[in-house]
Amino acid sequence: MLKTRLAPETLLRAYASGIFPMADSATAKDVFWVEPKRRGVLPLDGFHLSKSLAKTLKSERFTLTADRAFDEVLDGCAEPVPDRTDTWINPLIAEAYRTLHTSGHAHSIEAWTADGALAGGLYGVRLGGAFFGESMFTRVRDASKCALAALVARLRVGGFTLLDTQFLTDHLATFGAREITARTYRGQLGSALGVTADFFAFDGFAASPLAAPPTLPAVTVSGPVSGNRIVQLLTQMS
Repeated sequence: MLKTRLAPETLLRAYASGIFPMADSATAKDVFWVEPKRRGVLPLDGFHLSKSLAKTLKSERFTLTADRAFDEVLDGCAEPVPDRTDTWINPLIAEAYRTLHTSGHAHSIEAWTADGALAGGLYGVRLGGAFFGESMFTRVRDASKCALAALVARLRVGGFTLLDTQFLTDHLATFGAREITARTYRGQLGSALGVTADFFAFDGFAASPLAAPPTLPAVTVSGPVSGNRIVQLLTQMS
C-alpha cells in the first residue's frame, strides 16, 4: 500500500503493529509498508563482543555520544556508498524521523574522531521496551560497530527487551543477530511494548561503579561515554 504522506503518528502505529516504511529510492514520492515473514532481531543478552571490537573500544579511538547529531546521522545513513548507490530514505521518511526525534521517539548514536569529525553512527525508533534499528553508516573503519556496541549497552542498562534489526544480514549475524518468525516477533513485540524502559538511564550508570541502574530524568543529549566503560558493561552484564 502506497502513501503520499508519512505522519509521525502513523509511523508509530506502524511500528507498534510490526511494520515499517521504505521507499524505492531517495527521489521516490511515496513509501510502502514492509512486514517481513522472518524478522531480524539482535538478542540484547546475546550480543557478541569480539576481541577486536573490544580492543577498538578500549583504545578510545572514537568518542561515543547519543542524540548529539541526529540530523547528520540520518543524512549519513542516506549517503551513497560503493555497494549501494541509492537509498530507501526519501524526504517523506527523513522528515517523519526528524519529527519523531524531536518528540523523543527516535534516537541516534554517534561515533566521533579525535578531531571532531563524525565517523559513523546509527539511528532508530523506540516504543516502550523496543528499539527498532533503522540504519547505520560508517566513514571510518569500525565506527558503526562501536556505535552498535554503545547502543546495546545503553538498551541493556535502560531495561529494553527487544532490538529489532528488521532483516538479518551477514554483518549483523557476526554480532549475534538472528531470524525469528513473524509470529514469534509479534509476541516479543507485544511484550516489549508493555515495558517501561529508559533510553537515558545509561548516562548515569556508565559513569558510576557497576550497580543497579539509577533512575534519571530524561535528557536530550548524551555522552561522551568511554569505550572502556562500554566493554565493562557489556562484559559484566552478560
